[in-house]
Amino acid sequence: MSASSRVVIIGAGIVGTNLADELASRGWNNITVVEQGPLELAGGSTSHAPGLVFQNNPSRTMTEFATYTVNKLLALGKDGESCFNQVGGLELATTPERLADLKRKMGLMTSWGVESRIIDADECEKIYPLLNSGKLSGGREVLGGLLIPTDGIALAARAVQLLIERTRGRGVTYRGSTTVTGIAQEGGKVTGVETSAGVIPADIVVSCAGFWGRELGRMVGLEVPLLPLAHQYAVSTPLAELEGVNELPKGASKPILRYQDKDLYYREWGDRIGIGSYAHRPMPVDMSALPKVPAGEMSDHRMPSRLDFTLEDFLPAWEDSQDLLPALRSTEIQDGFNGIFSFTPDGGPLMGEAPDLEGFFVAEAVWVTHSAGVAKAMAELIVDGRPQTDLHGCELTRFEKVQTSDAYVSETSQQNFVEIYDVMHPLQPRESPRDLRVSPFNVRQKELGAFFLESAAWERPHWFEANRGLLAELPEEWRAPEREEWANMFHSPISAAEAWKTRTAVGLYDMTPLKRLSVTGPGAQALLHRLSTGNIAKKPGAVTYCLLLEHDGGIRSDVTVARLAEEEFQLGVNSNVDFDYLRVEARRQSAADPAQWAHVTDITGSTCCIGLWGPLAREVIGKVSEDDLTNDGLKYFRTKQISVAGIPVTAMRLSYVGELGWELYTTAEYGLKLWDVLFEAGREHGIIAAGRGAFNSMRLEKGYRLWGTDMNSEHHPYQAGLGFSVAKDKTGFVGAEALAGLKEQPAAKTLRCLTVDDGTSVVLGKEPVYVAGEAAGYVTSAAYGYTVRKPIAYAWLPSAVEIGDSVEIEYFGRRVAATVSAEPLVDPGMERLRG
Repeated sequence: MSASSRVVIIGAGIVGTNLADELASRGWNNITVVEQGPLELAGGSTSHAPGLVFQNNPSRTMTEFATYTVNKLLALGKDGESCFNQVGGLELATTPERLADLKRKMGLMTSWGVESRIIDADECEKIYPLLNSGKLSGGREVLGGLLIPTDGIALAARAVQLLIERTRGRGVTYRGSTTVTGIAQEGGKVTGVETSAGVIPADIVVSCAGFWGRELGRMVGLEVPLLPLAHQYAVSTPLAELEGVNELPKGASKPILRYQDKDLYYREWGDRIGIGSYAHRPMPVDMSALPKVPAGEMSDHRMPSRLDFTLEDFLPAWEDSQDLLPALRSTEIQDGFNGIFSFTPDGGPLMGEAPDLEGFFVAEAVWVTHSAGVAKAMAELIVDGRPQTDLHGCELTRFEKVQTSDAYVSETSQQNFVEIYDVMHPLQPRESPRDLRVSPFNVRQKELGAFFLESAAWERPHWFEANRGLLAELPEEWRAPEREEWANMFHSPISAAEAWKTRTAVGLYDMTPLKRLSVTGPGAQALLHRLSTGNIAKKPGAVTYCLLLEHDGGIRSDVTVARLAEEEFQLGVNSNVDFDYLRVEARRQSAADPAQWAHVTDITGSTCCIGLWGPLAREVIGKVSEDDLTNDGLKYFRTKQISVAGIPVTAMRLSYVGELGWELYTTAEYGLKLWDVLFEAGREHGIIAAGRGAFNSMRLEKGYRLWGTDMNSEHHPYQAGLGFSVAKDKTGFVGAEALAGLKEQPAAKTLRCLTVDDGTSVVLGKEPVYVAGEAAGYVTSAAYGYTVRKPIAYAWLPSAVEIGDSVEIEYFGRRVAATVSAEPLVDPGMERLRG
C-alpha cells in the first residue's frame, strides 16, 4: 500500500479520528471517515466516556498505548487548553492484600518506565481531602495508595472535534450521519464501503466502530470476539467542598481515584463527583434493542450508547461511595446512565487485518485510555507493515475458533467485567468455561489427580497429586525452600519431585496443547524457506528450530519444522496467529505461481503428543518398540516414523526439559493407548506423569526461550540469544536484509540469565531489575530451578551488563539480590540431551 491508497475508516470516535490523524501525519492523503451518527456527537462510547486514564497495566504494550495517549492529548489543544487534565491517578488500598498488590503494580510501572510511588494513608488524605480518615464499613480503612502523577482525565469528545478539525485541514473527508450497509470486495480484497449514501471506493477499510464492531465483522464473515456491556456511571449534585474549586471544561484539580476493593472509580466534575461502578451485575446489551435516536435529536443525554439508569443496581455503590467520601452524604444522584462499551475474552483490544479479506482491518474494544496509542500502532501496521509496539496480546486472530463463539465470548467477557478490579495472580485460572479442549490422556490425568490450568481453552496439568508420596523419598538436595504466599499460589512442592524423577529416571509429559500445523504441496519448501530463518531444505527426517521474522528483523515467532517427506512438513508453532500468517502467505504464493501451491492445515485437535524424557527413556520405549532409537538410529533433532505397541507414531528427537527423549506424535484415536503402554512399560523404571510446573523449571535451567514472554517482535535474534537459529549464509527470507544490519550493530538490550542470591526468593515475571541502583530492565520468565537449587529469572538488561555482575530484582517493594549467570545452567555440554 502507498500514501495514495484509498482508506475508509468506519467510526469517528476517539479511535477512528486518531487513526485518521496518525495516517495523515505520515503523508497519507486519501482518507474518508464514515460515521453513522452526527460528527459533532457521534453517540458511541466516546461520547459518554468519563475519560479517566490510568496507565497501570500488567501488559507493557497496553501501558505504552496509554502513555502515548496521555502525551498526545496533552499536546492536542486549542486556545491554550489541552485535551488532557494531568491531575494524577491514585489507587487506594483498604485491605492488606490490596496494599501488597499496589506494591506489585508499582513494580510493573517501574518495569514499563512510568513514574509511580506508594504513599501512606496520611498522604492519601492530604492529596485527596474528601477521603474518609476514619473507619469504613466492615472495619476497613485507607491503608495507603499508589500514586501515578502522569495519569489524568482525557477530554475525549473535545479531542475528537479537534482531531476532525486538524485532519480536515490535511485533506481527510468526513461523512457524518452515514450508515455502513456492507463491505464491497472482489478477489479476496476490499474494494469499497457500501453506505446509505452510496459506495465509497477503498483499498483499505478499518473498522473502528466500537461495540458495533462484531456486526461489521459479520458483514465480511469475520468473527470479532467482543461483547457490548453496560457500565454504570453517575454524577452527584454539587458538593459545598468543591464550590468554586474546579473550572470547566477540565473540571478537576485532584487526582482521579480508584477504590478497587469496592469496584469503584471517581473523578471531580466541576463541583460534583462522577462515580463509575463495576460492582453491579454484568449487563450484556441486546444490539437490536439499542435506542433509535435520529441524528437531529442526539444529545449528551440521548444517544444509542447511553441506556437508562438502573438505580437498584447502583444503590450499593452509592452507599460505598458515601462511606469513602463522606461529603457525598449531603448530596443526591443528579444524573446517571448505563453506558455501553466493549469487553473481550481476555480483556485486550482487537487489532489487525482480517486473514481472509485483504485490506480489511479492525481496531475494536479500545478504551479511551489506549486510543491514541492503538491508533499509532494501527497506522504503523498499515503504512510500514508492522507496528513498533509488539501486538501479540492484541492480535485480532489470537483466539482459537472455540473462543470466538457467541457463548464463549459472552461468558468470558462478562467474567472479565466482574473481575476487572480483583487482585489477580498471573496464573489465576478461569473457573468457567473449562474442559473445552482436552487431550486423549485427560481421563488418565484425572485419575492421577492432575491439577489443571488452562491456556487457549486447553486443559494443561501442572502437577499430579499421585506423585505426592514421592516427597517422602525426595533427596535433600532436591528439596526446595518454602515460598512466600504469592509465589506459592498455583504451585505445589510436588513439582520438585516431578523434576527429580525426570532428571534421574523418566517422565511422561502431555505436549498436546502445543499448536501443530501440516504444510504440504510442491511449494511447501519454498514457503517455509522464504518465511523462516532456518535451513529447512534438508532431506526428510530433519528437524529444524528456526524463527519467523518481521521485515525489520523482529521475532514474529519461533517454530520447529520437521520434514516428514519431500512435500510434507510438520510445524510446531505458538498460536493461531502463526497459523493465519502461514496460510495467508501460502495462499498468496499459490496465487502468484499455481505450480508452487502449498496447503497449511491445523492438525492440533486431530493429533496428540507425549514428551517421554529422562535418562531411562530409552529403556522404557525399548520395551514397546522394536525400532532403532539409539543415537545412530535417531540422532538429536531428527524424526522418523516408528511403531509403539503397534501404534503408528512420529518420533522427534527433541526435548525442552534438557533430557534424553522424544516427542511422540500420533493421531487422537491412538492417544490413550499410547499413554497406557508407555506408562506400563515404564513402571519398573519409576516412570511418572509430570506437569508444567516441573517443565517450566527445567526449561529455564536449559535456557530455552518462550516466545511472547522472553522475546517478541520488538527483539531480534542476536540480542535474544537466538543467533544460532539463523542459518549461515542464508539470504532471501523475510527479515534477512534488516537482520544483516542488526547483526553488525551492538544491541542496547540483551536477554540475560539471573540466579537469585538468597536461594529462596521466587519471582514470577515482569518485575523491574536494578543495575547500580537504577531501574534498567525487567524480568521475563522466572521459576525455581530444582536441579540448580536456586531461583532463576531471565531479564532484558543493558548489553553492558556482563556475566558475574550483581543486580537487584524488585519484588513487592523490596530488593532481591541476583547475579548475571552464564547459560545454560544445566548440561552446557549437551551430554545429557544428546544421550
